[in-house]
Amino acid sequence: MSDWDAAKYHRISDPQLSWGRVVAERLAPAAGERILDVGCGTGRLTEEIARTPGLTVVGLDRSASMLRQAGSRGQTPVVGLPTYVLGDGADLPFVNAFDAIFSAATFHWIPDHDRLFRSLYTALKPGGRVVAQCGGAGNLNRLHGRARALMQSTDYERYFSGWRDFNHFENVPDTEERLARAGFTDVVVTLVPSPVPFERPEQFSEFVAAVCLRHHLDRLPVEGRDGFMHLVTDQALQDDPPLTLDYWRLNIHARKAAA
Repeated sequence: MSDWDAAKYHRISDPQLSWGRVVAERLAPAAGERILDVGCGTGRLTEEIARTPGLTVVGLDRSASMLRQAGSRGQTPVVGLPTYVLGDGADLPFVNAFDAIFSAATFHWIPDHDRLFRSLYTALKPGGRVVAQCGGAGNLNRLHGRARALMQSTDYERYFSGWRDFNHFENVPDTEERLARAGFTDVVVTLVPSPVPFERPEQFSEFVAAVCLRHHLDRLPVEGRDGFMHLVTDQALQDDPPLTLDYWRLNIHARKAAA
């Protein structure tokens, strides 16, 4: 499985940044807190969080290319630059270390949410909180349905033998139960629509190829990828409104009981 094209993701990830900023407002960090950003990507939002005076911020991602982009890019000076760490959200190397764990657009890439929530619980200090958002039930159903139809067509089926989905879009009640099993209290989980429109077909195609269907395109020969994306984009042009991705976001807030 190929790693992310981090430079491209950094350039086109405005939807993720917008969602993340809303979640960061709910985080409401206070001076003196230690914050872990799970799935920090190229660090765009991690840096914004670190601008709050008096914070210690750690960005963690399992993608080496994302972290190289975050660490090597010329950055505007901020108060307390974040530290970046390579790691897996479901296997965090921390115990009672953070006042809050923040995450945006990441948990749906992690297959085992029971293990994920246990890992987050262990990494938090007593009284610490999780404030997160990820793709939820129904996320990109229209787009992924069209991709499945193409994958099963005579032109493409030979490339998708043994295919498995890479996303885990969970619902509200199952997420609430998993958080409770991990030990969390004050659990609040909501699911909201968040459609993302694009103005031009080339913008839609570039974003979908780099973010939503990148694993699908990995299966295809290079010369066949443009044709696949052309078919997906042509169908999206017929939607009302056109060129709109049917995103659903799962909002998570939970707390580890105080000692």
